[in-house]
Amino acid sequence: MLTRTSERKQPESVDVHVGRRIRMRRVWMDMTQAALGEAIGVTFQQVQKYEKGTNRVGASRLQQIADVLEVPVSHFFEALPGGAENGAGVAGARSVLNPELTEFVSSDQGMALIRSFSRIKDDKVRARLINLVKALAEQDRS
Repeated sequence: MLTRTSERKQPESVDVHVGRRIRMRRVWMDMTQAALGEAIGVTFQQVQKYEKGTNRVGASRLQQIADVLEVPVSHFFEALPGGAENGAGVAGARSVLNPELTEFVSSDQGMALIRSFSRIKDDKVRARLINLVKALAEQDRS
């Protein structure tokens, strides 16, 4: 006999990864969840569920998302943690990004920092900014 539990099933790690990559690209393009949803024919709430990995993105929907976000479908699988080392190229390569880095890069603050930092052309200014951030991080550790 099957019993119903109050525990919700956790999303699969690949679905979470794909969702983070969707979010990362969408935010990078300055696109809202509503705009992406409208472009692919779903609500912004559905886009939220895709981005959190709570709803799995089907193959045809992922192709639509890739088209709207102007990337190949393989983009969403790059740096997949725990990928098999089977000689399958990028999709099969193990990730060199740790989960904390992936989470940071897919956050609003992370994307804003990366976008702003990449617009700074002066290497000296970039170096000073890095030193400032390191000093602030050290201060927080104390």
